[in-house]
Amino acid sequence: MAALDFLVELGTEELPPKALKTLSDAFTQGIVEGLAQAGIPHGEVKAYAAPRRLAVLIRQLATAQPDRQVEKRGPATSAPEKAVEGFARSCGATVAELEQVDTGKGFYYIYRSLEQGKASASLLPEIVQTSLDKLPIPKRMRWGASRVEFVRPVQWLVMLLGDEVVPASILGLQAGRHSRGHRFHHPEQVEITQPGAYQQSLRAAYVMADFDERKELIRQQVLAEAAKVQGQAKMDEALLEEVTALNEWPVALMGRFEEHFLQVPAEALISTMEGNQKYFPLLDPNGKLLPYFITIANLESKDPAQVIAGNEKVVRPRLTDAAFFFETDKKQPLAASQEKLESIVFQKDLGTLADKSKRVAAVARQLSEQLGGNPDWAERAALLAKCDLVSNMVLEFPELQGLMGYHYALHDGEAEEVALAQNEQYMPRFAGDQLPSSLTGATLAIADRLDTLTGLFGINQPPTGSKDPFALRRAALGVLRILVEKELDVDLRQLLQFAASQHPNLPAADGLADTVLDFMLERFRAWFEDDGIAAEVYLAVLAVRPTRPLDFVRRVKAVNSFRQLAAAESLAAANKRVSNLLSKQEGEGSSEVNPALLQEAAEKALYAQLQQLATSVQPLFAKADYSAALAELATLREAVDSFFEDVMVMSDDLALRTNRLALLAQLRQLFLQVADISALNG
Repeated sequence: MAALDFLVELGTEELPPKALKTLSDAFTQGIVEGLAQAGIPHGEVKAYAAPRRLAVLIRQLATAQPDRQVEKRGPATSAPEKAVEGFARSCGATVAELEQVDTGKGFYYIYRSLEQGKASASLLPEIVQTSLDKLPIPKRMRWGASRVEFVRPVQWLVMLLGDEVVPASILGLQAGRHSRGHRFHHPEQVEITQPGAYQQSLRAAYVMADFDERKELIRQQVLAEAAKVQGQAKMDEALLEEVTALNEWPVALMGRFEEHFLQVPAEALISTMEGNQKYFPLLDPNGKLLPYFITIANLESKDPAQVIAGNEKVVRPRLTDAAFFFETDKKQPLAASQEKLESIVFQKDLGTLADKSKRVAAVARQLSEQLGGNPDWAERAALLAKCDLVSNMVLEFPELQGLMGYHYALHDGEAEEVALAQNEQYMPRFAGDQLPSSLTGATLAIADRLDTLTGLFGINQPPTGSKDPFALRRAALGVLRILVEKELDVDLRQLLQFAASQHPNLPAADGLADTVLDFMLERFRAWFEDDGIAAEVYLAVLAVRPTRPLDFVRRVKAVNSFRQLAAAESLAAANKRVSNLLSKQEGEGSSEVNPALLQEAAEKALYAQLQQLATSVQPLFAKADYSAALAELATLREAVDSFFEDVMVMSDDLALRTNRLALLAQLRQLFLQVADISALNG
């Protein structure tokens, strides 16, 4: 089958830089899916994306769909003659051309024909149009008098199959072979003679169409510029992608700013350089900010010094603003802003930020006392925690919340740990983020999240489906991470009860701590799955509902180790059997065993071993050495197996039956001090 390379390029006004890669991937995927649905074979697929274009190159695209056998089943051979003739006519055939086939349910007329595949050139316009229609564009725009809609005004369309233009009209554009080069270096049209020449033809016109190639070039240029001043470029990956999407012909240039700006917290300067100017800041080998930045120009200037000077002139007012905000904020202590928090609503049913700060302060103090921290620091840190939100710097740069609180608290002479907690209250900000380094910071981070969790659940606003406006799932996971990874052995249920008690008049106050605890413990499910621990291990521990997250994790690890033992499967099955037997008994039943009623050797042996283990494993339980405890309990396997083989539990003799059930209850209670291992049996 003949095959030719295919190229489609849609030229536009500058596309949204943060969406460029997403649009390119979706455009490419849509075309590939369209070709698959049409049954058109092809070779390698290559996507191109630049500020003013989306393009896809497909190697060795079949020039037509493969021919295919078509089979239509008609009436039974016993059907009236007219029915058979009607079927033949509908197929464009005569009765003589029909076949008679035994279908297993009788003989039927069948018409078989070879359907010729359609030419690819006739199918490509619709495939491209469909892909464009499906692009993830939240809001499309119109331009001029046109009724065509797209993310940006479209300017040209290239569609080539081999060296021939594919006749098409898409988004009001007629397909051709002429692209366009760089706006300034090569504003003329660029003729694309064949698809394979696309990338080189554009390169000659000062356009690097390959997104990944452009991105890597920018990375290398930035590294080279930074090396000139023995600096290290701070290259945020998201910013690198955005800058790549902004430039067709990237050229890295280094500028500088006055050193007196370095008196401003580096985070503020970095934020304005990255966020507002799309510059790459430079750091010294110790991570300290240098008075340099690297900008990416979208052209090769004959006078690069002038371009650099222009960028230095543009960034100076932004840095001056940051310096002004910083100096203005320092004129009054952070604590002076507490009054302003009284007019800022946290949530309409939960009061203001001032109300929240007082609640969090009470919880932080309580938790700090439990953990042996400094309760005064914890309370002070909580009362200051939201004050930087009304500072000039954070109002201008919201992403600096917490960091500016840290700097202002240090400036005010607050204890260093109180200052650190201002920033650490937001840790971890995302999955895998660092945790608070200080105990006061960890205490504040936990208290703040628990206040939010109990408050929102208390007014009946838990997360629903994909909606979680207050990020309660992330808050819950953050608390668990801090407690577990920093090994803070806290009873979460008690702490939740205390946090809930700080809220006045919650509609859902009854059982609130247990509701939130259940929600938080559910976060462990995905946590353990990510660690490769089976869900039934998590469920086995959840069944006994430990209220200390650190203890919960220790139990899960112990059960996971126990699960690998040879005795685990048998003992899990036995526990399941015991659980079923005990659940069928009326009342709670007793675990008091009367040794005098033990008749069979197997039940006597089990009782003796249980008595011995009940004593030996208690010290292990006391120090939460669950792995060692379960390893000890695993030695019960032989005795348990013998018991179920040789002893009739449900004896007709009520006294014997009750005694044997009590013996099994003792067995189960021993295991339940770690987990319900019957869950391991499915």
